[in-house]
Amino acid sequence: MQAKEAAERLGITQRMLRHYEQEGLLEINRTLNGYRRYGEADLRRAGRIRDFIATGFSTREIRDMSECLSDESDGPCEGGIEKLTEKLEHIDRLRAELDKKRGVILDRLATLQNAIANLSHH
Repeated sequence: MQAKEAAERLGITQRMLRHYEQEGLLEINRTLNGYRRYGEADLRRAGRIRDFIATGFSTREIRDMSECLSDESDGPCEGGIEKLTEKLEHIDRLRAELDKKRGVILDRLATLQNAIANLSHH
């Protein structure tokens, strides 16, 4: 199938498909007249790439896990658990930082609200 149909089936843009290819994540066959032709295996690989990106992986990180994208693997991809664990730890660190910032803002907000309430009662 051509890029337009592939992108529609994946729920992404044709531009994203080209980006995956430019980043070395996809190798797409072309017809004699130069059009990209996507097979079912290409769609499955592009879907895995899309899903990794949606969960916060960069194209560089995905390229490092290229064995996790292929249909050719007979089982779990080597390094996949390690990479997913690293990403989860990173997300947990970011979440803790955001929770801390949220706490500070809530404290400041309560202080301001109390100050305004005290002014209006005087």
